[in-house]
Amino acid sequence: MNFESRRAGSIKSSPSMAVSLAAKAMRAKGESVVDLSLGEPDFETPDFIVEAAIAAMRGGKTRYTGPDGTEELRAAIVAKFKRENRLDYAMDEISIGNGAKQILFNAFLGTLEAGDEVIVPAPYWVSYTDIVILHGGVPRIIACGVEDDFKLTPERLEHAITPKTRWVLFNSPSNPTGAIYTSAELAALGEVLERHPHVLVMSDEIYEHIVADDVPFTSFANACPQVRERTLIINGVSKAYAMTGWRLGYAAGPKSLTRVLNKMQSQSTTCPSSISQAAAAAALNGPQNFVAEAVAEYKARGELVTRGFSAIPGLEVRAPDGAFYLFPKCAGYIGKTAPDGTVIENDTALASFLLTAGKVATVPGAAFGVEPYIRLSFATSRENLHIAIERIGEALAKLR
Repeated sequence: MNFESRRAGSIKSSPSMAVSLAAKAMRAKGESVVDLSLGEPDFETPDFIVEAAIAAMRGGKTRYTGPDGTEELRAAIVAKFKRENRLDYAMDEISIGNGAKQILFNAFLGTLEAGDEVIVPAPYWVSYTDIVILHGGVPRIIACGVEDDFKLTPERLEHAITPKTRWVLFNSPSNPTGAIYTSAELAALGEVLERHPHVLVMSDEIYEHIVADDVPFTSFANACPQVRERTLIINGVSKAYAMTGWRLGYAAGPKSLTRVLNKMQSQSTTCPSSISQAAAAAALNGPQNFVAEAVAEYKARGELVTRGFSAIPGLEVRAPDGAFYLFPKCAGYIGKTAPDGTVIENDTALASFLLTAGKVATVPGAAFGVEPYIRLSFATSRENLHIAIERIGEALAKLR
């Protein structure tokens, strides 16, 4: 019996999670696998954040909160935007969810009509398009390869906008490429959007703190204040504070929009975890030493993998400006043959070969809307990264 609805059948499970599960299964059988598939910090959540959660539990903060979260956390988010981004938001312009992914889910659930278009520059995070499709929207994908620095241009944005366009979605720093839009680049895109008042802007800024020195992060709302009243800024504590399992994301936007998100939340999970909210408030209000230390380590790891994979013939590597991903183009290996006679027809086949023959888990570019690439997460130890570089180099050298 098929239990799946047509709507559910129109999307796929998360490709990066599927690769990670395959790697875990191989490890369970005793195989030595380096997993570069998931964007999950390998650091432990800082102690002061954990202690805040424990104190919340012992203090009886174990009840439902409002759908929009606790006043304590909303105040911490308002203060964060003011302190770090020079953005002024009111308490009723904040929405809090069970991870940034739920914020995306709530936003599309509450705003899309059947057939509405969402402009998504590719490469894109694996879940963007499926969440749009699940809620009746139509992803309008614009491929932006390494030759474009993985960025959308004003001209291509202008060409993509139609009367059906409901949202345009930006992600800077980018998963999977690490590309960062400069303030000038965002301002140029904002000029286009200013001419199209029916288009809403979603800016996923979850990696804002994880940047290299050369390209500073700029929030879309900073660069384009003229479209603030139709811009939703999405963020969270997962990446910056190593809190992926706490599932706590947040967003800021006009209150007429956050009210819609909070209504969707009231009918799904009711509210975010009260304990995670207490921990997130501590993270945002507390000392930021951990963030600086983690970012310094990510920078060193990024330099390591950029050097290492640039030295492998046939890979075209662009050094990431931020986040913790490398996204090399692998066209030089498409069409080659593995030792067992298997032809590497695309980047999905290449990623499969690297997992089985090289014992390194990567995610194919097809999952991010462009081919042929592979995504490598360097949110793991330098020791693992050295091993991965060596194994991938050896595996690729076997292709003929």
